[in-house]
Formats: sequence, structure tokens, C-alpha cells
Amino acid sequence: MRASPLVAVCGPASWNHLILLDHLPDPVPHMQFARRAWHTVGGTSAGKALHLADLGVRVRLCSPVGADDAGGRVRDALATAGITIEAIASERTERHVNLMTDGGGRVSLYVSVPSPPADDDLNAVAAVVAAVDVAVIDLSELGLLLLERDEVRQTPVWVDLHDFDGSSAFHEPFLRAADTVFMNDDRTDDPWALMRSCLARGPRLAVCTRGAEGAVALEADGTRHVVAAVPADVVDTNGAGDAFMAGFLAASLHGASVADSLKAAAVQARVAIGSEHLHPVLGR
Repeated sequence: MRASPLVAVCGPASWNHLILLDHLPDPVPHMQFARRAWHTVGGTSAGKALHLADLGVRVRLCSPVGADDAGGRVRDALATAGITIEAIASERTERHVNLMTDGGGRVSLYVSVPSPPADDDLNAVAAVVAAVDVAVIDLSELGLLLLERDEVRQTPVWVDLHDFDGSSAFHEPFLRAADTVFMNDDRTDDPWALMRSCLARGPRLAVCTRGAEGAVALEADGTRHVVAAVPADVVDTNGAGDAFMAGFLAASLHGASVADSLKAAAVQARVAIGSEHLHPVLGR
């Protein structure tokens, strides 16, 4: 391991329009007034890269970005935050409109999605992944294509399964390629059983976030860990899971135990939920 770890984060970076409502729209024609609205960088990979960089980890963010206005805004915002995208050519930049409430409700509308990566770009990203200490391969078409590459399998892979239900076919190749997996408990009543089922497919460690209830982790040898959430003034829960995973990864890369990495992760999650952006640096 290098003295200064290097991590590749591969997956989405987007330009998002966030709209705060009193309640999510009912499925009938009607009108609502937004309480607040703003534009900012989105994307699970962008979020992880921002928080890893904040924690002193060297990051290479590989993401499809178009040569359009949205792509320019993504590049500029991340550059101001100290992140340079190793952009993969795309016909368009990913864009979302997120309808949100104070209670954490959210509906994400995908306005545009990236085009498939060209072979030359895929080769370049695979070479990046082969040269780093850890690769975070996020759920995406890019991620699926990378996992098929032999050179990528030489690098420890960490995967964020998000709201995995334990049986989704789309998640399966990500799960089986991973050394460490993260998920939330949105689609399970038993996070321990969900994590056991994940470990049975190959990973050595599974971590499940539980919102205000903190998080739990399960090692392949059956060792269990529990951490409480860090008290925080909640501004926006978008990106909290990405911040949590980044906090855990950064601590782990510097030799922390699973228990101590969970504590570091909980502290970093507070950074995200205290801001209306993926990371406060985007608003400065």
C-alpha cells in the first residue's frame, strides 16, 4: 500500500435541479408551490469522490460527462472543489430533477442519461482502475462494463448496492465482484440476514446503513459491529450514504479497524446531511 492511498471512483456525476416541497405530489393533476429550489452537482460517484478528497485521499473520478452546458457546470463545480473528472465522452450529461420533502421523501426524475462509453474510453478507465489501491465501482452501465475486464479484477473492488433487496439481478454482478459492499435498509426488515446473503456471494465485509438508527456491519467470520448515528442538524439527506462509505473507506485505508472505520463513517455522514449539497465545499 502506498503511503498516500489512491482510489478510483467510477460511475455517475450529474447536474441536478433540487426542488423542496411541503409534500410529494399526489398522482392527480394539481399545482404546488416550491418552498425552495437550487441547482447543484449530483451523482453517487461525485459524492464519494468529494468526501474522499475532503479526508485526504487521492481520488480519480471517472464519469461520463457530455460537452454540453450541464457538463460544463459539473466540471466547473467539481474543479472548484478540488476534483478533476477523468471524463468519459458522452452525447449528454446525466441530469435529474429531484422532488424532496423535509422528512426525507424524494422522487428522482431522470431528465437525461449518458450514452454508452466508447471502447477507447473504457480501456482508459480500466487502466486507471488497475493502477489504484481500491476501486469504487458504482451501479451504472459503465460499472457493468468495467467488471467484465480482467485488469479490473486485480484491484480490490468496493460497491455501494444502495437499496438492494437481496435478489435484484442487476446488482448481482456488482455483488459477486466486490471485496466490500455497502447498502441501506430501505428494502429489508432484517439487515443481518441481508448482509449474510451478500457475504455468501463472496465479499469479506458487508455494511448496512440505517438512517437515524446508525449502521451495522458483518464480517465474513460472523463478527458483528454496530454504530450509532452522530447527532446532526439535518438540512438534506442526499449523499449521506456516499459520505458514510467514503468515511469508512478513508479510515480503512489508513489502517483503522472495522469498528473505528464505522465511527469515522458516521462522523462523515453528518458532513453531508448538514448541507444542501453533496458536500459543503460545493456551496462555498
